[in-house]
Amino acid sequence: MRRVEEFEELRPLLFSIAYRILGSVSEAEDAVQETWLRYEASPTLPRSTRAFLSAVVTRVAIDVLRSARVRREEYVGPWFPEPLLADPYQDPSRSAELADSVSMAALLLLERLSPLERAVFVLREVFEFSFREIASAVERSEVACRQLAVQARRHMDAGRPRFEVDRKEREELAERFFDAFREGDVDGVWGLLAADVQMVGDSGGKAPQWGNGIFGAENVARVFAALVPAFVRIGGIVEPHEVNGQPGAVFRDRNGKVVNTLALDISDGQIQTIRLVFNPDKLGHIGVVADAWAVIRETNQARQSQDRPTSAVVLVDGLPQIVQGRH
Repeated sequence: MRRVEEFEELRPLLFSIAYRILGSVSEAEDAVQETWLRYEASPTLPRSTRAFLSAVVTRVAIDVLRSARVRREEYVGPWFPEPLLADPYQDPSRSAELADSVSMAALLLLERLSPLERAVFVLREVFEFSFREIASAVERSEVACRQLAVQARRHMDAGRPRFEVDRKEREELAERFFDAFREGDVDGVWGLLAADVQMVGDSGGKAPQWGNGIFGAENVARVFAALVPAFVRIGGIVEPHEVNGQPGAVFRDRNGKVVNTLALDISDGQIQTIRLVFNPDKLGHIGVVADAWAVIRETNQARQSQDRPTSAVVLVDGLPQIVQGRH
């Protein structure tokens, strides 16, 4: 088998390793490309192509992550990973486990780890590499890698939800949620949310920013009931779609351009967190990106022109603000 064929066969694995380490589709793709260049330039063929390429992409990703962490500290507002609509690496026997490992919640937990801890955790816990392979990849001893794995697992376990949810139950709950908010059904949305649910958006200062977030089941339900029906009336499309291995949606304008993505974090039979990505820099791999400000303004106009009772959500500068009490 020629080098290019071997590489293409392993590309899905390499991307999936890099994405979990970096939390960025574009940076993961760049890391995979750099891995190919190094493989192509290598004068000799490795004994194990899989081990060699996995080690190279891991080292490249660690280097990129070290510089990226500085940029993320200066990021405007909440930072979320770039949304991933489909993980190219598939293992039918571990599909649920792989999906959970790429969820927004899991990737945000990984942000708490050092670059080395993160790489070791991903290789060991997600892709089941041996400690010998991991030691070669991160250029540390096996003993050191075992210690890093224990530390990383401890941090990850401390942040994981106490309750697991059946994937079928999760999908059914998400379907009811999308049906209710399309119809502007406040009570229907409200009944699926945890009392302390939070809805947070990542704009990076380049799109509508929802402050520090919207908190509480009533407030979140009212925002959806106020905005989504109006968004649909102006031709907006709510496209249910798996986002980072979890139930979610892609919002598009009437021309099919991407406005934002939405991902649901579900556990204990309720929606715990709703994460929206508006930053246009993080959406280009999904499709042509819309002007989110223009969409918000048009949605606001459609909502104001509709003859309906005033709700407990008002729009200030195009963005949702909660007022107390029912109107």
